[in-house]
Amino acid sequence: MGMQRGRPLMPGYGIERGDEGLIEWDIAERRLATAHNYWIATVRPDGRPHAMPVWAAWCDGALWFSSGLQSRKIRNLRANPACTVTTEGGAEPVIVDGTAEIVTEATTAKALEVYRRKYNSSLDQKDSAIVRVTPIEIFALEEARFLQSPTRWRPNP
Repeated sequence: MGMQRGRPLMPGYGIERGDEGLIEWDIAERRLATAHNYWIATVRPDGRPHAMPVWAAWCDGALWFSSGLQSRKIRNLRANPACTVTTEGGAEPVIVDGTAEIVTEATTAKALEVYRRKYNSSLDQKDSAIVRVTPIEIFALEEARFLQSPTRWRPNP
């Protein structure tokens, strides 16, 4: 996945300008791949946010997870596919703003295997939906270098 890197707009925080201190994509991608728990935020039909932890796998430029077909997050995503998924740590977070899609096609095989190796568990379970979150924007920062590190990536068109 080709990613265009730059600074996020963060008025009032004193974030440095320019490219010095930006996080390299391979570091952010490694964090996405190795995090154990992730938080997904979805939007309820009445507009209120809903957040829950999930296990997920980073594969082929997307995050993949599963959830029960009747779970609140799946019902929310069916009505509004916009979501945010973050890695669990606040000191070196990676935040994915994206669009969720419930998938059934055969292209899930590689993601299913990545998930199985990571968690020793199956992503594909009875009465569950498999979800692919395709990034619109990805953000990362490092608490220890807060003024220098905030970085935003957008997929190349």
